[in-house]
Amino acid sequence: MAQFSSSSVEDFIYTFNKSYESKHVAYEDNFWATKMNLTGCSSDMLTSSKNELDAFLGDKDVLARVRQELTNKDVTVEQKKVLKIFERTLMCNIIEDPAARELRETINRLESDLAQDRNRMALGYVDPLSGEFVKASSVQLRNTMRSAESEPLRKACLEGLRSIGPFVCDKFCEIVRLRNEFARGLGYECFYDMKVSQSEGFDKKTLFVILDGLEADTRPILAQALETLRASKGDAAAEPHNLGFTLSGDVSRLKDPFFPFENSVDVWTRSFAALGISYRGATMRLDLCDREGKYSNGFCHWPQPAWRTQTGEWVPSQANFTSLASPRAVGSGHTALVTLMHEGGHAAHFANVEQASPLFSQERAPTSVAYAENQSMFLDSLVGDAEWMAKYALDRDGNPLPWAVIEQEIRDTHAYEVFMLRSMLAVPYFEKRLYELPADEVTPARVLALAEEVEVDIQGMRAGRPLLSVPHILADESAAYYHGYVLAEMSVHQTRAHFERKYGFIVDNPAVGTDLAEVYWKPGNSAMFLDLVKELTGAPLSSVAWVASLRRSVEETCVSEKAAYEKAAGEGAKFTPGAAVDLDMNVQLVHGDEVVADSAVLGSVAKACGVYKEWVAKM
Repeated sequence: MAQFSSSSVEDFIYTFNKSYESKHVAYEDNFWATKMNLTGCSSDMLTSSKNELDAFLGDKDVLARVRQELTNKDVTVEQKKVLKIFERTLMCNIIEDPAARELRETINRLESDLAQDRNRMALGYVDPLSGEFVKASSVQLRNTMRSAESEPLRKACLEGLRSIGPFVCDKFCEIVRLRNEFARGLGYECFYDMKVSQSEGFDKKTLFVILDGLEADTRPILAQALETLRASKGDAAAEPHNLGFTLSGDVSRLKDPFFPFENSVDVWTRSFAALGISYRGATMRLDLCDREGKYSNGFCHWPQPAWRTQTGEWVPSQANFTSLASPRAVGSGHTALVTLMHEGGHAAHFANVEQASPLFSQERAPTSVAYAENQSMFLDSLVGDAEWMAKYALDRDGNPLPWAVIEQEIRDTHAYEVFMLRSMLAVPYFEKRLYELPADEVTPARVLALAEEVEVDIQGMRAGRPLLSVPHILADESAAYYHGYVLAEMSVHQTRAHFERKYGFIVDNPAVGTDLAEVYWKPGNSAMFLDLVKELTGAPLSSVAWVASLRRSVEETCVSEKAAYEKAAGEGAKFTPGAAVDLDMNVQLVHGDEVVADSAVLGSVAKACGVYKEWVAKM
């Protein structure tokens, strides 16, 4: 507190912002190094920097100073807005009880240890032909389950995914018990209730009123989809190791040549540029390829939040994002591109937050999970549009993905899109029930059984992506988080419907990028998610558009998508492949410690993409 004493409100705000910024950067640098398994990374340094950030945001004397300044009649409107975000953020972190602070530090250490254990896990499958163990990441296992012709191989990959649960469960159960002890000590019902209340601004009960309505509306759609699947493709098609292959095996191989991995960065940048998206001077570090020891999920974090200082200086963001592509694997190019559109959407959002403190543009509480995920999921949804594929899904010779392949995918999968929704719902329902367990029931055996119970209840079968293989549930920053994807997907459908009514089209429409930046992105967490959805779309958030899309017939979908495809094919993309587009950003393409290409050094993003393509070809 000494650094803030005897200072004016202006000096106090300046010092707080700069102090927060430095501690945020230190933690995020260690987070990236640890998750990417870089040379010299240290779980101890990650824990230490996390504890320092937590201690800074948990200082009750600083909160008292903030509240004192809020009563100052001379504080300006802008200063009051900044002080309020200080207060909201501090309230999400203040822990007055020394024992509770010590408990949080213990949880941080256990989570860091578990993350390191999980990264070093010998994950893979036993080859059904040779009997030998083959190392593979969770992403590679899921990709193989979607594309491999051999059913025994697909089953072996599922067993590999299921091995994650028993591996993590001992330490995870200890973390769950301590998370609940910590949250209840702060007056919350449980850890899930604490996380929802801090990030969304409403409690767990309110959240599940929303989710229960969606669950009830889509349960009969799920039952019909499972009945249709078994009737048309046999009971074996609904087995968890077969489901993904049944729905995407043939089409995934047919689409694969039109999503070359090495072109993914170029496609992402051209597509976003055509939407009028700007990164406002941001630096983007992309680590896209899988390797041993790397964190097993794509993510985007911001070691440098974007903000505007009191003197009017613009501080551009710095973003780190990652995917787990295996360039030679069938479907890897499509997976990588969806990840780029998703994580690049996060980065675009946070690069455009223009407020007077970095606290407005950081992704943790009080930033709404649903608010953050809405932006990325809206942009990655474009990859599934026939209109988008007609312009951007090109093979290495520049030929577009044929309509016949898209039509086959619609006819093969549209009736089963509810499976994705129910898979998303399973995670928050599992975590809700997990954190509602009495402490003495949080044992490996009970948690493993609970995961299976929820899979069967919500998804109608054991899951092809076992709940305990979902990496979000392990780490503090993403635990009790997945409901945000569900709420965001509601908003995605509602936002898409709004733009289609307002403009008639979305792909290559710069007005869409302008509206996103002005309404959704610029405020950061100074506005509530539900309010922003209503401001942009003119209606409260609901699942109406999402459920309507699930109920739309295959024939209706084919007709509308074919019309959009033919129109887009006649127009072509706004920017041709390899074009030097201006997104106002620097891109660094890395592979662990290796910097493969840097647009600042090479002169343009297009040139960096060219160097990266050559590097991928040599892998």
